[in-house]
Amino acid sequence: MGAARFLRGLARVTDPRGLVVIGNTADDEEFFGLHVAPDLDTLTYTLADLAEPRRGWGIAGDTFTCLETLGRFYHETWFRLGDRDLATHIYRTHRLRAGEPLSRITRAIGKRLGVSARLIPMTDDTVRTFVQTTRGRRPFQTYLVRDGSRGRVHRIEFRGIKRARPAPGVLAALRAAAFVIIPPSNPVVSIGPILALPGLRTQIREGPAPVAAISPLIGGRPVKGPADRMLRGLGVEPSPVGVASLYSDFVDLFVLDGQDAALAPRVAALGCSVLVADTLLTSRLRAATLARAVLDALSTTGRRPRCGPAYRAGSRARRGLNCRPGAVRTPAGQR
Repeated sequence: MGAARFLRGLARVTDPRGLVVIGNTADDEEFFGLHVAPDLDTLTYTLADLAEPRRGWGIAGDTFTCLETLGRFYHETWFRLGDRDLATHIYRTHRLRAGEPLSRITRAIGKRLGVSARLIPMTDDTVRTFVQTTRGRRPFQTYLVRDGSRGRVHRIEFRGIKRARPAPGVLAALRAAAFVIIPPSNPVVSIGPILALPGLRTQIREGPAPVAAISPLIGGRPVKGPADRMLRGLGVEPSPVGVASLYSDFVDLFVLDGQDAALAPRVAALGCSVLVADTLLTSRLRAATLARAVLDALSTTGRRPRCGPAYRAGSRARRGLNCRPGAVRTPAGQR
């Protein structure tokens, strides 16, 4: 939800036709024989100004008559699919079964719904997230929606990731980008699968575009979802510092909320610049304000030597880098 709201703000302060959005598909699942892509659909509906604002998923004003009727025939109807939302899944499934790739279908859906930005699924191959908890190993949607994220997380698996390849246009978009922005989304299960694709993390790290990442945690907690519990269960500090450490091999600018300003020196010690800003995206104006602040900061941020722990662990040749703490900045209007 945070990623979609930020992107909506970004589309307000820049030409959306110049935006390329790479969407996570490891959350995809099949329900009632239909291929459902929750992350892609949330991004599409938000950019098309169709999204339900309170829930953070689905289409505004949608009804659930079909789902209620399906309950007469199926034992489980815990994944809420609205009547209008079903049209997207039927269309996608029909074209997939005809042999078309997900990337082509996703582009067609966005075009038909009036989305100006280009949305690309991270891969056309099948990748699925599984969560290992004290309650057992479960598909991500089962863990998140049916079971309410219960159980301590011990391990995250991206099944199929080693065989998957970035979808057409993904690497080319990163090579041509002026900036790369990691939005405020779960770093483990929303951003993690994208970065785990063979070649993608390397392209971001070695590419010419400055990279920003926005913390999804405010005061140690996400606005929504289990990101803090996942990080804690995996042994990562559930704070902006922990999130920044996961991106430290490629990030040049890390953005954290004013509530976490005291942590800025620890983030800067990883070797990146830090922007302290209002990251609680409760309105379109606040999302646009944050997007403008990030773009302004990126415009004066260059690529830095890769100094974070993840990068230092990767090669002996990097030991000679001069790793200095980055600068800490605050937008003028928020000081």
